[in-house]
Amino acid sequence: MAKPLVELKNVAKSFKSQDGSSRTVLEGVDFTLREGEIVALLGQSGSGKSTLLRIMAGLLPADGGDVRYGGQPLFGPAQGIAMVFQSFALFPWLTVQKNVELGLEARGVDQETRERRAEQAIELIGLAGFEGALPRELSGGMRQRVGLARALVTEPAVLLMDEAFSALDVLTGERLRDEILELWEGGEMPTKAMLVVSHNIEEAVMMADRVLIFSSNPGRVRAELAIALPRPREADSADIRLLIDEVYALMTMGTGARGGVSEEAAAPHIGDYLPEADVGLMESLVELLADEEFGGRADLPQLAEESELTDEELLPLTAALHRLDLAHVAGGDIALTALGQRYVAGEHDDRRAIFGQQLLAHVPLAAHIRHSLEQEPSGQLKEEPFLKLLEESMNKQDAENVLRVAIEWARYGEVFDYDYNTGLIHLPEPAES
Repeated sequence: MAKPLVELKNVAKSFKSQDGSSRTVLEGVDFTLREGEIVALLGQSGSGKSTLLRIMAGLLPADGGDVRYGGQPLFGPAQGIAMVFQSFALFPWLTVQKNVELGLEARGVDQETRERRAEQAIELIGLAGFEGALPRELSGGMRQRVGLARALVTEPAVLLMDEAFSALDVLTGERLRDEILELWEGGEMPTKAMLVVSHNIEEAVMMADRVLIFSSNPGRVRAELAIALPRPREADSADIRLLIDEVYALMTMGTGARGGVSEEAAAPHIGDYLPEADVGLMESLVELLADEEFGGRADLPQLAEESELTDEELLPLTAALHRLDLAHVAGGDIALTALGQRYVAGEHDDRRAIFGQQLLAHVPLAAHIRHSLEQEPSGQLKEEPFLKLLEESMNKQDAENVLRVAIEWARYGEVFDYDYNTGLIHLPEPAES
């Protein structure tokens, strides 16, 4: 077995919210990054992936567990580990050359060595001739290359990439990704292992030897998929499409928090997290599923392509439809339920009635709010009691997000309404006859 470079055992991390409550972001994370491998980490926004990378880089301390680099405990930034961020974070007043040299200068490397190694890194990532350019003179792809050169100039054994391609347009991101893989396969990089955080399932499958699926609330590794295919890989090959399907299947199984759904879901509770899914997009997705092309059933990768939704956008929508029993998600596929078919066939008012009925049946928070309003003579209540109820099982920010989603869904389903000026939740106004 290859030599372990970074080892995490039972790692945990919490943060204090503004109201003083604690939010557990990571809990029980076990993971080993070994020499000679590229590992991709997939998960929903807010699941703690970036926090995990910062702990691995020594930029954040873990609250619990054991973090080791090269077999030694990691207590701060480590020589031999470098990180590439989503934002380019270049100093606008410094040239490309000087931006790349910064890391070496901070380590006390002499000027002659700094200049030589920076020039080598700049040439390696394809920016030779731009040493004297300022960041504002470069395209987004070129600026991200500078960020990559700044990481590689320190000759890291471990390279951590946090959404390094997501700020770029699709073609530029794919080109830079392919060039990095070419350098890796050719042995031209000093790096011995890479960990890539991504929201893009295809990107993960194209790059990685292993794909890890990260759960949310709290974040932990809940599934792993080994990929034995040689690189370079063809995105349209049958093997790659099969692997993408498998990753979708893994990502749509789990806790049901935020973007995941479970084929054997636990009974819903008032304090459940809700997928942050826009009602309008949910309606559009159901209509697309019902189109002749799909006939009510679709493979999730194909649906993502046809809907032009990113994986990060699509998965919460499918989770919401599953939660409301308008569709069933299993094995990387989604199919409209009989009720989902009725929803599509209905007129606007019929759709809202079905949605409201399902909301009351499958989201206990919405049912609790509706019942509370019906018991109140005025038919209205402040939002604070419901926020406090949610805060018994989550922090304040998450409670606000969950209540916001419940209100949005309830307004569409005419279960209850909300006054944004007063913060009052109230029963819907009676329909005019």
